[in-house]
Amino acid sequence: MTQATATQQDQWGDRLPRRLGFWSAVAVLVGSTIGSGIFRTPAVVAGRVPDVPIFLLAWILGAVVALCGALTYAELAAAFPRTGGLYVFLREGFGPLTAFLFGWGELVIIRPGAYGAISIVSAGYAIRVLHSLGLTAMDPSTPVLVIGPVSIAAEQALAAGLIVVVASVNWFGIHRGAILQNLSTALKVFALFALVAIGFALGGPHAVPAMMSQHAPVGLSPFLVAMVAILWAYDGWADLAFVSGEVRDPQRNLPRAIILGTAGVVVLYLGAIFVYLHLIPMSQMGGAQLVAADAAQILLGPVGVVLVGAAVAVSTFGTLNGSMMTAPRIFFALADDGLFPKAIARVSEKNGAPTGAIFLAAALGAVFVLVREFTALADQFVIGIWPFYALGVAAVFILRRRRPDLERPYWTWGYPIVPGLFLLGSVFLLGNYLVSQPLTFAVDVGLILVGIPVYFIWQGFHTANPA
Repeated sequence: MTQATATQQDQWGDRLPRRLGFWSAVAVLVGSTIGSGIFRTPAVVAGRVPDVPIFLLAWILGAVVALCGALTYAELAAAFPRTGGLYVFLREGFGPLTAFLFGWGELVIIRPGAYGAISIVSAGYAIRVLHSLGLTAMDPSTPVLVIGPVSIAAEQALAAGLIVVVASVNWFGIHRGAILQNLSTALKVFALFALVAIGFALGGPHAVPAMMSQHAPVGLSPFLVAMVAILWAYDGWADLAFVSGEVRDPQRNLPRAIILGTAGVVVLYLGAIFVYLHLIPMSQMGGAQLVAADAAQILLGPVGVVLVGAAVAVSTFGTLNGSMMTAPRIFFALADDGLFPKAIARVSEKNGAPTGAIFLAAALGAVFVLVREFTALADQFVIGIWPFYALGVAAVFILRRRRPDLERPYWTWGYPIVPGLFLLGSVFLLGNYLVSQPLTFAVDVGLILVGIPVYFIWQGFHTANPA
């Protein structure tokens, strides 16, 4: 018996050990969501939507879309508590080709983009803290390392190192990753809550009437493009499903953890947005790339920069760890089904970790973060994964019609309106990106569609050379 087939399948057909309890599952979702987005994307959104009421509306709409997605995915996760999450939902709803295209997209654009964007923010805040403490003379906005003939931004080099670190932790099993995730999630929730509480308690220069009076013209296209950044910030509500095969009592714990975790994130995010607006004029927020640190400096001076900067660096590191816990399970699930090479489905006999998939994910993330910047990486991720998010929600409609007798421990609240709203939002988002940035959209979609011939070539090879 090889390592790839060493463990036995459970009643749902999964062979990774179920070691995550309810609160660890919540920590995975919250920790995967609260990361780079809320600490960096408000500046991006403010640059495109400089009107305060419309700015707030955009964040509220993002919250509605995330909650609609979470409520729908809770039904799918409870019905199919398998490793791979969205991959499994697509396979059950649309067949193996669509599921493979999702895995292929994760391989070539989606996951490298996520790892890169998250790790860059963690590295950026870490460098700013070191600079504030006088431990480095580098300007935190433009630090550069020179390695031989190659110049690499120190932010990017540190980001690649962080990817390697979280991969090493998860190499020794999901229980190790869960410990790190629980600690970092507790820290980031505390830091964000403290920033919100202190911000409102100490007050700021902008009372609500003055804050809401900051108006500027906003076009429909910039508004919808800004929604890409907002949905990046809220992204993470689907990540818990990727590790469904390692959650204990999954049909009870998964729906509760997905809904509770997403709702908690929404409350914290909207509170943080109000505090940012309370402290920083909209005209300045567009240039405040590290907006949480700027807000903390207004409240507490240089000490606030260090405290919040350190907390953000650690919390985004935790987000990176959460993504390293979840995403390799997609590659593992495809390899387990014979759609990726079997080496990627290798499971350590010692700790039950999918080591082949973890190595692949870490290598891709480390390479991409060295060659692309934050905004490009974030857009690459959102545009790559949202068509599949929409297909996953559409699978609820298909499976209710095709498999009415399927055991569903949880039924989507508000069906069919809630999943319908999510699909409507997805169409507007992706349609606007197609019109406003056709080249970027075409490149991302084209790279995913390359997976069609790859799928048939691999199927032919796999048939001719069975394992």
